[in-house]
Amino acid sequence: MKTKLHRQVILLGMVSLLTDIASEMLYPVTPIFLTAVLGSSMALVGIIEGIAEFIAALLKGYFGNLSDKVGRRSIFVTIGYSLSAISKPLPGILPNIPVVFATRVTDRIGKGIRTAPRDALLGSYSNGNSGAVFGFHRAMDTLGAAIGPAAALLLLNVYPENYQLIFLIAFIPSMVAVAFTLMIKDKSVSSEKRIKHGYLEFLKSSPKSYKRILLLLAAFSLVNSSDVFLILKSRDISESSTLAIFGYIFYNIVYAASSYPMGNLSDKIGKKKVFTFGLILFSMVYFGFAFIPNIYFLWMLFALYGVYAASTEGISKAWISDLISDESRGTAIGLATLIMGICVMLGSFITGILWDKFGSQIPFIISASVSLMLSFIVCLKK
Repeated sequence: MKTKLHRQVILLGMVSLLTDIASEMLYPVTPIFLTAVLGSSMALVGIIEGIAEFIAALLKGYFGNLSDKVGRRSIFVTIGYSLSAISKPLPGILPNIPVVFATRVTDRIGKGIRTAPRDALLGSYSNGNSGAVFGFHRAMDTLGAAIGPAAALLLLNVYPENYQLIFLIAFIPSMVAVAFTLMIKDKSVSSEKRIKHGYLEFLKSSPKSYKRILLLLAAFSLVNSSDVFLILKSRDISESSTLAIFGYIFYNIVYAASSYPMGNLSDKIGKKKVFTFGLILFSMVYFGFAFIPNIYFLWMLFALYGVYAASTEGISKAWISDLISDESRGTAIGLATLIMGICVMLGSFITGILWDKFGSQIPFIISASVSLMLSFIVCLKK
């Protein structure tokens, strides 16, 4: 089996690394900037995040299908990353709530435009090593997610409370990423093979194995709520926001280090086995957070959570990529991403309600139990 990565895969990995450094520099800063500097309420922060993520979920589906219809992916990759880059420095130049809202929405629009076409492009450059391809990409993406918050903390240490400077500096790596997208090339798809139909027609004609994966991902996404809840739980246990953020950074480091090896492993033993292992790890982590006795277990749980993510995130896309032909891959991945995005939002909303009403332990137990049940179901299916 060939394991060498195509040059285009490495380029896309560099784009994701640089973009995530920029995006994750702003991830912990934006809510603080909104509330502490601009005087926003927490409710408004939630509304901004909810609208932005909902728009991204819808667009991921639409542009995945559109990239199949036009037979091109790279143009959507460049446009998507460019929109996100342009939005980065605006709150640093015009510090007010409407600009932060517009910036966040624009950034998510960019993500919605690029994600499915980019993933379809990654799939087209795999050659019996889709697990390694998507694993490498997740590793680069997640390495950026570890570097970004660390860079933001360093800047805030040197320039205390100078949040506007961070927005301006984040513009630099994001523009370098856009320059790399100009070197991305499409794999040509003949006009005769290009699909003309939308999601409903595709779903009717898609393989049963793809539909089963879609149901599995939807069910799991409903109990796989936002990582924000893990950070909040960590803060409650450690009584330290700094330790909670460092726990998140540590998780991303483990995730980045594990993604490529887990992707390689999935090429050898099968995506289904690695994904099932990930579900079991998720269950262990959430049971751990439900009954965690002290702060020292946090690091072990975040490490396991990193391995879980490496066993599922890129693997699910590689799994789909193996089942669907190149001309329909954008539609297949876009539909899966759309459904997962909506389900995660619903799951996060339900988790928040359960947390407020019954405390943090109940939603963690429910998520762990459902994940464990899904792992048994997957094992029983041939």
